[in-house]
Amino acid sequence: MGIIGTIFIGLIVGLIARFLKPGDDSMGWVMTILLGIGGSIAATYGGQALGIYQVGQAAGFIGAVIGAVILLVIYGALKKG
Repeated sequence: MGIIGTIFIGLIVGLIARFLKPGDDSMGWVMTILLGIGGSIAATYGGQALGIYQVGQAAGFIGAVIGAVILLVIYGALKKG
């Protein structure tokens, strides 16, 4: 997948994560895209550490959304603190 596809999937994952997590998460489009891409990366490496995914296998869409929600919770905690 090219960089444009990665950005697009990151945007979709980030938007879904922001929709699923309640509360006010004031961030722009760039932060939403980075949140989605970061969630996918976190889910991939976290899944490999837990034995869910094999090395070289990317996380699925649901795993990426879960990773993005976790990152969003961490972002909110750091922003308040």
